[in-house]
Amino acid sequence: MSPLLLGVALYIVVQLLIGIVVARRVRNEDDYLVAGRSMGYVLSTFSIFATWFGAEACSDAAGEVYENGLSWSSTEPYAYGIALALAGLWLAAPLWSKKLTTLADLFRVRYSHGVERLAAVLLIPTSLFWAAAQIRVFGHVISGASELGNLPAMALAAGVVIVYTTFGGMLADAVTDVVQGIALIIGLAVLLFGVTSELGGTAAALESIDASRFHLAPGEQASWLELLETWSLPILGSLVAQELIARMSSARSGRVARRSAVVAGMFYAAVGSMPVALGLLGPKLLPGLDAPDELLPQLARTHLSTIGFTLFAGALVSAILSTVDSALLVSSSLFSHNIVGRLRPDLDERSKLRVARTCTIAFGLVSFALASTPSSVGDLIDLTNGFGSAGVFVLLVFGLFTRIGGAGAALGALLSGAGLFSIGYLREWSFPYLTALGGALAAYLALALVSKAPNPVDALKQGT
Repeated sequence: MSPLLLGVALYIVVQLLIGIVVARRVRNEDDYLVAGRSMGYVLSTFSIFATWFGAEACSDAAGEVYENGLSWSSTEPYAYGIALALAGLWLAAPLWSKKLTTLADLFRVRYSHGVERLAAVLLIPTSLFWAAAQIRVFGHVISGASELGNLPAMALAAGVVIVYTTFGGMLADAVTDVVQGIALIIGLAVLLFGVTSELGGTAAALESIDASRFHLAPGEQASWLELLETWSLPILGSLVAQELIARMSSARSGRVARRSAVVAGMFYAAVGSMPVALGLLGPKLLPGLDAPDELLPQLARTHLSTIGFTLFAGALVSAILSTVDSALLVSSSLFSHNIVGRLRPDLDERSKLRVARTCTIAFGLVSFALASTPSSVGDLIDLTNGFGSAGVFVLLVFGLFTRIGGAGAALGALLSGAGLFSIGYLREWSFPYLTALGGALAAYLALALVSKAPNPVDALKQGT
């Protein structure tokens, strides 16, 4: 067995052991889905950071900067860092105080059971395709460094994550996120150190970057509306992501939830700057790459020792697994808690836990099946990220901070946002997300006003 596969195998065994040990503390649905609301600063912060910092945060950020330079349209990692910090400052405390299990719970309490179920249905596909994309990347990482084919590698990734997530739930997810987050930081730091050392140190490496690769004047490469479209999707989409809501709800207090999200956002931007720096340095070391998103693995393979490359591969595996387990748990919680749980209110705690674990297994298998298809999962992620979040964001703001609007307004906003984004995305409109957001807001306000308007028949009766 190669050193890389041996290192990855040992790392995977550790993840499985953590899941099995933590499973002893899971006794009911609340323990499984929100860790019994007991997570402190370390678990909360690392869990939020590691969940968001997926493989694409490394490869896409570096590849985008390698190909186009650093500009205002480069949203990774800064848009997501802003989103996490904003969620902590704005949403964490009020959401935590409501003792939610999922975001759809807020919509049930504030609007209706129908709004709850529709929101859950719109949010589930995003997590499934997100998990599928990460599983596919795992297959590429392992097969590219070993004799193992893509399909067996993807099956290995899916199997490992399904096992430890099914056993331990949110707490196992959070504990493994700490391990995965530390491994990710070490791997990126080793790669950045190795590259800058070869260029003669940090100062020499910075001097080697061509100044023309910085495009920091707003509007230089895109219009203001294009930049707003580019940044609004990751920021607003992250604010309503169930992965984030679940971790803030799992904190032991509103203060822990707020501070952990803010620190995770700053941490995300700081650690995410390492792939950006490598993207700026990449053309000097590996000019003319046909696939820019393969920059980091290529740098690691050509500029690191076997141990260093193994550490970097472990970092990528960490980024992948920490995202997949969270996505599966989110899909499970939305389906088991907000759909099955409402259809079967007679279930006891043991039955609810069994349903949640069964859903985790089922959605893990679905994600593996999606990862195995020849279609572009990345395109589906773009679609599902946008079509659900526009309406959900409008509901979150009005539902959490105002008493404006009822169930009709909420349903109208969800359907308008989903419909407009889907049409705009498929027809390649210039601003599909902003259009969906505006349409959802207009639908919500219009239906809220209509519902408040007096019925003409009732007004006539009162007049007589």
